Amino acid sequence: MRRSGKNNLLALGDKYRIYILFVIVFAFMSLLASKFFNVFNFTTILNAIAMNATVAIGFTVVMICGQLDLSIGTVITFAGVLTMGLQPLLGFPGAIAVAVAGGAVVGLLNGLLVTKAKINSFIVTLGTMTILQGLIYQVSGGNSISVSTDQAFAISDFLGKNFLPLVTPRILIMLVLVVVVEFVLRRTTAGRNFYMVGGNRATAWLAGISTDRYLIAAFVLSGVTAAIGGVVSVLVSTAATLKLGENSLMYVISATIIGGTAMSGGKGGVLRSVVAIMSLEMLYTGIILFGLGNEVKIFFAGLILAYVVLYEAYAVYRHDKTLGQRPELMKELAERPPAARTRKAAGS
Repeated sequence: MRRSGKNNLLALGDKYRIYILFVIVFAFMSLLASKFFNVFNFTTILNAIAMNATVAIGFTVVMICGQLDLSIGTVITFAGVLTMGLQPLLGFPGAIAVAVAGGAVVGLLNGLLVTKAKINSFIVTLGTMTILQGLIYQVSGGNSISVSTDQAFAISDFLGKNFLPLVTPRILIMLVLVVVVEFVLRRTTAGRNFYMVGGNRATAWLAGISTDRYLIAAFVLSGVTAAIGGVVSVLVSTAATLKLGENSLMYVISATIIGGTAMSGGKGGVLRSVVAIMSLEMLYTGIILFGLGNEVKIFFAGLILAYVVLYEAYAVYRHDKTLGQRPELMKELAERPPAARTRKAAGS
């Protein structure tokens, strides 16, 4: 009975671990870091995570399907370069539409190569990442692209202006996307099918689910959200640099795993990934406020990621070890006196 209660407590802690981490980081920084607990600082943190949190939405769905999308960082940069590079020809509405469509095309290509050509998603997206890097240099000429017009500055001011406490338009775009995708995943049949595809693709296929369509849809969503993240980011800064999405890939992967999305698929959630990104950003902000260097920030991020990866490995080992066991029979055997177990074994 005591072991059962302990297991239930561990399962509960595992289920809500990212929220527990968020509360711990928030409480620790609020109590010990000066100037952390104020509206301006929280707004700054939310603005800082807006791009990566948007990108993590589609990436999380890909990981729920048991796949990887390594091209998200270059899609961010590609979409930003397209937006600023095409603005003089198409205006901002046309340039934004082309940039987001470009992200969707990259996602579609990734999905088709994974499902139809049967190529591992790691190899596919590594290849598209390399191709996009070449296209970025072709479009930009190897230089950053900036737009210094009254319209560009007006859009930048609008996206960065608070119209509610803690909420700017760029934050609102991210929040709307999170709510919509999280609702679809948790409350619709189509959303739950993504988990089935990631949990056991063969079983999902036998259940009548078009696994290829869901995988393609996941990659397209990843391309679109990465493009949106890049577009919003360059509209705020009015410039597209060639290193715009350089650090996003590892950051998003780390946050998604820390948030509880299993690399094997079938487990995770968009909201959890965003909360993980928020927790990491609060930690980084606190480190800066403590006057510590960037190396300390990298150390803590690696420490948290290492712990989560090791815990995931242990959880998989524990699951495999108990696979096929009947819990009620194991409980009965555990409660039976040793002598009775010996007599039962001898009788059989």
